[in-house]
Parts: sequence; structure tokens; C-alpha cells
Amino acid sequence: CHLIHYLRLGHHLIVLNYLIYTFDMLKSASSEDINITDAIFDGVKVRVFEPPAKGDERLKRSVVFIHGGGWALASARTSLYNNLCGIMAESLNAVIVSVEYRLVPEVCFPEQFHDALRATKHFLQPDVLAEYSVDPSRIAISGDSAGGNLAAAVCQQLSKEENLTVRPKLQALIYPVLQAFDFNTPSYQQNMNMAILPRSVMINYWIDYFSGNYDLVHSLLINNHTALDVGQALSFRRHLNWTSLLPSSFKKNYKPVIQTTGKAEIIQEIPALLDVRAVPLLAENETLQLQPKTYILTCENDVLRDDGVMYAKRLENAGVEVTLDHFDDCFHGCLIFTVWPTDFSAGIQTRKSYIKWLDENL
Repeated sequence: CHLIHYLRLGHHLIVLNYLIYTFDMLKSASSEDINITDAIFDGVKVRVFEPPAKGDERLKRSVVFIHGGGWALASARTSLYNNLCGIMAESLNAVIVSVEYRLVPEVCFPEQFHDALRATKHFLQPDVLAEYSVDPSRIAISGDSAGGNLAAAVCQQLSKEENLTVRPKLQALIYPVLQAFDFNTPSYQQNMNMAILPRSVMINYWIDYFSGNYDLVHSLLINNHTALDVGQALSFRRHLNWTSLLPSSFKKNYKPVIQTTGKAEIIQEIPALLDVRAVPLLAENETLQLQPKTYILTCENDVLRDDGVMYAKRLENAGVEVTLDHFDDCFHGCLIFTVWPTDFSAGIQTRKSYIKWLDENL
């Protein structure tokens, strides 16, 4: 894929998505008992999963789900997410709205955020909820990886909007990517060469999301963009001090990588690196205090582990009730790997725990 991109025969992400969809045709669909329909919510494609009505039941709970894939890959329509959302709908007896936001390279930040926000706000309208027989007081926003990023950003934005009549009861974030400030947290250092999501690949996803220059990869990798002499970053440093936000079991013997002098022009070229709509972990405490009850799932073998753990701690410090569900033997992306031939025990284990929390709290 990268050779094709280098030769300018096409964007490597487009080629990779084509391969994903081709392989996906071999996989099975979700339960036949769930009614699956495609709709448009304020110009954004969504896929809605509805379980059959049960007896005299009037209203169902609901989850707005935002899929992962580095803001560039996969789809609400691929079998892995189709399967997950179908099982959620069946297990929770809930209406699941899976958001089909536009991808890189078709669009870049902030369009993915805008798509997720528009679709969610449309669904939260009382008349739309009534159409799907959804209880307005029992709605969660959730997502995995880059979808967890979008779910957290959408939740933060919704908490600031005064005119909303319906607000989410919960947010559930699955190994979310939440910051591009420090690429040398202990989990980034520990898992820099881990399969599925090595550090260099995550940095490339960020650059693609921001339509940046790949020449910046090395500078980002050593935190030149947030050096002590980069004035734009100084006010955010207190929000991402992992030496105080992480427990000792996660910090281990790793040391912070803080450059004295760096390259302020990186932030000037890509200001979104410090935009809370892209990096929710940098939000002010006043915003965090407004967040709903939260579930965050993290995996030990994941560069993003500390993003989730730090967000959990910051939310907790802001007075939000948080469940941090950490798995020592699991890896990034495992939750969707439950369908043959990638039906891993890690996927079954994490999915079961995630759905159990939703069932008990939604």
C-alpha cells in the first residue's frame, strides 16, 4: 500500500480500505433477529440496529456507536462492526446507531468530528427518538480507538450546548486515542513496536487526520512539537502530566521525554494538534466536570493504554464517576476480533465486559 502511495498510483489508505472490504465479503453478517436499516441523519449516513419488540415494552435504551480505524479505515457496514453492533442490540435489547462518518483521505479533521456530532445531535431530537421508540433518559455514546476519540469529543461538545433537551446518560470509550501531545508516555515507549498499532503507525494516522506532512514524523516522535520553548503548548502541559496521572504499575521505570528546545512551527503548521475537538484529553476541567458517567476500556499491549488511563484519572479528579476496565493480556483492536478466522479469546473477553457494563448502567 505504501509503495502504491509512493509511486502516486493512489492513496495507500484507499487501497487498504479496498482490501478490507474485499476480505470482508467473506465474513458472516450479524443476527437475523435484528432489523438493520440504513438512514441519513442530518446528511450523515448511519446504520440502525433494532431488536424485535418484546411484549408490552414501549421504549428501549440506545447506544450511538462510532467505529474505529484511524479516522481512515473500516466502516459501520463492515462485518466486524456489523457483528459487534448486532450483538449489542440483541444482548442489551437496545437500538444501536452506528455512525458512518466520512474517512481520510476524502476529508480530514474536523470533518469526521462534525459528521459524528451532527448524526448524534440529530438522533437526540425527541421526535427522532420517538420514531425509534428510544427512552431519552437511557442513551450512551460509545466508540473504539479513533471512534472513542470522536465519542469523547462529541460528548464534550454536547455538554457545552445549552439548548439540548436530551443528553447522553453514559459514555463508553474502548481503547480511545485521546492525545497527540506526548508520543513517549510509558505505553508508547513500552509498545512502540507492538503489532496492530505500533507507535509510528499511530503518528501516521494523526498526520493523515490533520492532512499534515510525513516529514514531521520524527519531530513528533521525540516530542519536538511540545518542547518547553513552544509557547502554544505550555498551558496544556498540566493536563497531560503522566508522572502524576498514571499509577506506578503503569509508569514502571520509564522517564518523560521533554525537549528543552523544539519546533514551534509544527504547531503553527498543524494547530489541530492542540485542538480539544481532536485531542479530548487536553480539555479544561470545567468541561470534564460536565461529562456523563464513563466507562474506559484499556489494554496493556497498546500504545494508547495511557491515553485512556489518564483520561479516566482526569475525569475522576473532576468528579465524574468512572469505571476503568483494564486488561493485562489484551491488545489494541481486540474487541472486534470475535468472528472467524480472527475469533480471539481477547475479543470475547473484552466484548463481554463492555456489554456487561452497559447492561448494568444504561
